[in-house]
Amino acid sequence: MSEIILTGWDVLDEARAMLRAAAARVGPGGWARPTPCTQWTAAQVLQHAALDQRVWGAALAGKAMPDENPFAPSGQLGADPLAYTDKALIESAPAWSVAGAATVPTPLPQGEMPPADAAGAAALDAAIHTWDIALATGQGSPLTPALARALRPVAEGIVEPLRAYGAYAQALEAGPGSDEAAALLCYLGRRPDWAAALPGATDREALTGRH
Repeated sequence: MSEIILTGWDVLDEARAMLRAAAARVGPGGWARPTPCTQWTAAQVLQHAALDQRVWGAALAGKAMPDENPFAPSGQLGADPLAYTDKALIESAPAWSVAGAATVPTPLPQGEMPPADAAGAAALDAAIHTWDIALATGQGSPLTPALARALRPVAEGIVEPLRAYGAYAQALEAGPGSDEAAALLCYLGRRPDWAAALPGATDREALTGRH
């Protein structure tokens, strides 16, 4: 990833890089696919995730919020969805130069929090929506147990109040033998095996445009 879109927070940069990579791998036919976010297509999830990064940047910098509403994504990404994503990542990156602050403003109902926790919260959002896009478009899960392990504490710290706003579904019970990635997904109300129930979910060439 270009240095211009790095934030200096490892877990957040990993999640943002995942988001960008997933967007780059979606073929033209993939953007209309349904996703684990049941009301949204892959295009709408990407728009939401990109806008969320801009919202985090605006909150940290004390700037005006984006004109687009992250919770009412139109799915209109222009001619180049990757360029739409890059714009959000580039715009939001400089605001994360907050390592010396005790707390920073956030767009969450919890309000201010330590910078590392804020970076983790923004990373959780990017990582989970990357999983949504990747599963919807036949890429397989990009969420590793190691990243899930890093994100679980911040998830447990912020998710419960957000369920009341509809941002996350009720937690599911993780099955026997679930790894840390599956356990995190279940905690966030997502089925790790979501893609298996989709008609034609194994047709990855059609979904990703790759051969």
